[in-house]
Amino acid sequence: MHKRMGEAVARVARKVNHTVENKTDSLDLANCKLMTFPVGIYKAMRSVTEGIHRISLANNELKSLTGRFITTFSQLREVPVEKLASMASLQSLNLRANPVGPEARLLVRPLVPFDLLLSPEEPIPKA
Repeated sequence: MHKRMGEAVARVARKVNHTVENKTDSLDLANCKLMTFPVGIYKAMRSVTEGIHRISLANNELKSLTGRFITTFSQLREVPVEKLASMASLQSLNLRANPVGPEARLLVRPLVPFDLLLSPEEPIPKA
């Protein structure tokens, strides 16, 4: 069991190092058996967090993401709604004061089995 845990930690470290060393705009943590978002990642990635626009957390066992995750990766451009919808225990998602576009609003509503809190839609400026 310890060997598998060590392998999982090493896999996460390799993926984080790849993102930091190559200064890519995405972090792929899919299939890492994560139950929580590793706190060490915040420190390891502090030099590149502003450039991260996409994070894949697919096929993990995450129970929650903290406020620190949201504030650290404030430049995210994609949120995998289908993954959020599969989180059976999720009761509420607050995306107020975020630039959620009209197309996302239409797509999200039928998919989410939880309360989705959004800011009122801004009127589209006339050209």
